[in-house]
Amino acid sequence: MTDDLTRDAFLGGQLHLWQPRSGYRAGLDPVLLAAAVPAVSGQSLLDLGCGAGTAMLCAATRVPGLMCTGIELQDSYAALARRNAAEAGITAQIHTADLRDLPLDIRQTQYDHVIMNPPYFERHRGATSSDPGRDTGRGGATPLADWLETGIRRTAPRGTLTIIQQTARLHEILAMLYGRLGSVIVQPLTARPGRAPNLVMVQAKLGGRAAFQLSQPLILHVGAIHNHDGDDYTPAIRAVLRHGEKLPLGG
Repeated sequence: MTDDLTRDAFLGGQLHLWQPRSGYRAGLDPVLLAAAVPAVSGQSLLDLGCGAGTAMLCAATRVPGLMCTGIELQDSYAALARRNAAEAGITAQIHTADLRDLPLDIRQTQYDHVIMNPPYFERHRGATSSDPGRDTGRGGATPLADWLETGIRRTAPRGTLTIIQQTARLHEILAMLYGRLGSVIVQPLTARPGRAPNLVMVQAKLGGRAAFQLSQPLILHVGAIHNHDGDDYTPAIRAVLRHGEKLPLGG
């Protein structure tokens, strides 16, 4: 292990990933995002802003034979994604590119599943970080609308687009999806019982005709407060984090 990297276990040790010791580090969110993708072996998946590859590689660990493509703006993170995929024995194409200026072969391809974990903060509303990776992960220069536009365009007929984002920005997501993708499911995520959800996962299908669905909040932790050593995840969340189980949205 080099001084500026750590090698961390995911999915109960089924997957190990190199990450920067400082800077942007993957947490719970990309793992939940990966678990929500309704993928099967042989399908294709595009991860926009893949970072070190966490969401994409978690999905491919759960679904062997998933054909993965990642887009990452920062070359250092793209290099980590390539290394992580190779060490995990997962075949993946990782492109260092701006999602607003994709390589030609990506612009000409549609994918069965598109996933994204865009920065949660609007650049003009937050302070900058001295670490480029952390700064881009927190806000970056690409508007959420551009993330969504790219994701919608790259979704194949009957394919899904799955997003995790702050609840406060849900209206922006729904406005972009309206009239373009259907079968929309909104899954609020709340840290503990009785708390307002601060994150949502949104999944939509190109050509989907099912009614809009707003699901009950998915609770991440047991109890009103954390009052003991170790984690206190609910059984459903622990199954995702420790055993790589899927997490179908909408119950």
